[in-house]
Amino acid sequence: MSRPVYVAPSLLAADFLNLARAVEIVNQSEADWLHLDIMDGLFVPNISFGMPIVESVARRCQKPMDVHLMIVQPERYIDIFHQLGVHHLILHYEACTHLHRYVEYIHQLGMQAGVALNPHTPVHVLEDIVYMIDIVLIMSVNPGFGGQAFIPHSLRKIHEAKELILKTGSPAKIEVDGGVDLQNAAEILRSGADVLVAGSSVFRTDDPVQAIHALKHAL
Repeated sequence: MSRPVYVAPSLLAADFLNLARAVEIVNQSEADWLHLDIMDGLFVPNISFGMPIVESVARRCQKPMDVHLMIVQPERYIDIFHQLGVHHLILHYEACTHLHRYVEYIHQLGMQAGVALNPHTPVHVLEDIVYMIDIVLIMSVNPGFGGQAFIPHSLRKIHEAKELILKTGSPAKIEVDGGVDLQNAAEILRSGADVLVAGSSVFRTDDPVQAIHALKHAL
């Protein structure tokens, strides 16, 4: 019996003049989540979109919103994203001094909590918190821009994350973000990933719904 594959199209790669259409494409597709990257120009060298866009997307989105905070002091905005109806809130290990506290708080508000790791951050830093998180997000590109090439070493990190999850009995899913496409999706999944975040390989194709279908059935 095959295990489930989750697909989370990344809105960052959509046409920003037609975000409503992009959200509707996700609604009508086999996508499981809608991935939103929040960038502040400080933690990463780019700015994406802020609360008004998330609020507008939330009014149309019928899939769980998977929000990835690539910002400094992300704890300042946990309450706001909860109010906007976010389902999964992902914080960067590198951005949080008191990560355990904020993961607990996210859970208290009823959201799922994720922790993201930059390409240079080893998986073992999660040993003392993996048991209580819902998502381990492996960044397979350097965060900040879409359309980058997948970093091959990420496959090893995915495998290490899966071993850590199994060893600790953690409920966490492994999410992979960056350079994911049909050429590498199956290998990423075989390495232990559960969730594929795909931006350019979905929204910059002629048929995004079909691209999502193909990713969903990549194994």
